[in-house]
Amino acid sequence: MPHERLDTYFGLPVQQFYREHLEEDEPPAGSDEPGAYAWRLGDAYEDELDEDEDGYDFGKLLEGFAGAVDVGSVRALVIGWWGPGWEENTSEAAVKALAAMAGRMPELRAVFLGEMTSGDSEISWIEHGDVTPLLEAFPRLERLDVRGSSGLRLRPVRHEALRTLRFESGGLPGHVVRAVGECELPALEHLELWLGVANYGGDCSDEDLRGVLAGEGLPALRHLGLQDSERQDEIAALAAAAPVVARLESLSLSMGTLGDEGAEALLSGQPLTHLARLDLSNHYFSEGMAERLRAALPGVELTMTPGTTYDWNVGGRYVEVSE
Repeated sequence: MPHERLDTYFGLPVQQFYREHLEEDEPPAGSDEPGAYAWRLGDAYEDELDEDEDGYDFGKLLEGFAGAVDVGSVRALVIGWWGPGWEENTSEAAVKALAAMAGRMPELRAVFLGEMTSGDSEISWIEHGDVTPLLEAFPRLERLDVRGSSGLRLRPVRHEALRTLRFESGGLPGHVVRAVGECELPALEHLELWLGVANYGGDCSDEDLRGVLAGEGLPALRHLGLQDSERQDEIAALAAAAPVVARLESLSLSMGTLGDEGAEALLSGQPLTHLARLDLSNHYFSEGMAERLRAALPGVELTMTPGTTYDWNVGGRYVEVSE
């Protein structure tokens, strides 16, 4: 889970719009050139604890932002903490409020939903709902990032413009992965799925992955990340035979529990020499296996940073992000 907020997003510097800006007479910094920034909406959780929690309303913050900034020029939004309440206050209200403003934001191209640090919420505590309305309301959206997965839902859609889709989670529900595979995303080039662990909702099965691995709805895909899985050996074996991998430029099986078994599957499967990059970081395979991979893939940029083990549990494997 990231400990620092984003400084840049969608190639733009992030500019914060706080609730306190609603009380100010002066326009917020950056309002003279709103399209030059990625605007972050949502105060820090720890800051809100000192105030009246019941008074926090993301919809009012969004309306205040639209009154203070020419939102017709805004290209990117970073949505942070949307208010107290945990299970009772999911991202769904924020998604609906943003979707309702779509007609006033014709230039919006990127949204990061749930850009919170561990100081705001652990990643698996971030409560979501259906995020599909963002894709339906913004047909020109090019990038969507979602952090957190509790209660997360996605319906299969066709979207002509989306180029990057990322789900950061400690446990991505299988039905979300299945829905991604059932979507038609003809422009999508970058897909990243942090699959996580079962204890935090990561129940993705081989069948749930079938659509993504077939890639029929993803004809332009060039990067695939199947990451952070406690089943990384099995995921690697699936990737080794997946049709979509044959047309990728880069593949990431990082952040999980990849060991010799999964690495052997990669060596025994379809050729991977066409890849420009293969990320196997946070691995648990042997040095001998690492040498075999280097020898088999001499023209591929390999990232093979070992994973962490602890003295009190020698041999244990850990995903990078869970709670």
